[in-house]
Amino acid sequence: MIIVLTGNPGVGKHTVAEKITKKLKMELLDINEIVKNSELFEKNDDAIDVDVEELEKIIHNKINNPMLIVGHLAPYVIPEEKVDKTIVLRKNPYDLYDIYKKRQYTRKKSRQNIECEVLGITAYDSLRKFGKKVFQIDTTRRDVDKVTELVLDIMKGSSHNDEVDWLDMIWREKDLEKIFSD
Repeated sequence: MIIVLTGNPGVGKHTVAEKITKKLKMELLDINEIVKNSELFEKNDDAIDVDVEELEKIIHNKINNPMLIVGHLAPYVIPEEKVDKTIVLRKNPYDLYDIYKKRQYTRKKSRQNIECEVLGITAYDSLRKFGKKVFQIDTTRRDVDKVTELVLDIMKGSSHNDEVDWLDMIWREKDLEKIFSD
């Protein structure tokens, strides 16, 4: 079984992935580590540009069954036919502000990641790529053990799928301008 765990920075992907791979003695393929080790990136102001075409070629040769693949770039570099399930971790954008502050992200980088979470870009791109194989888990106010349990349940066949709509929440809070303006 090949499982993809993706989502925006700060939602808990790597923490959950480590717990799952230890528990199931599964191989872990960390997309971020491949990018770093293969030097497939270039710093550009606050962003890191990744050569996704080259990354896709490298990853294609590393995928084994069973395996857990983790990384926010998964929808752009993992072949759909290789994946059994894709789990997108999501987190309330208001909570992400604190996480990015602790990580010392610049204001611009924080805003870009929060905008991406509000709009559900990673979830949307995952759904476009992997279709009915995609499940979402809202990690907000859930500890790592609970999120891990939900991921494991999905891996076993549960149809758990959180309904996540941060844009509606932001709209109701009248914070659209706060989130989407410079």
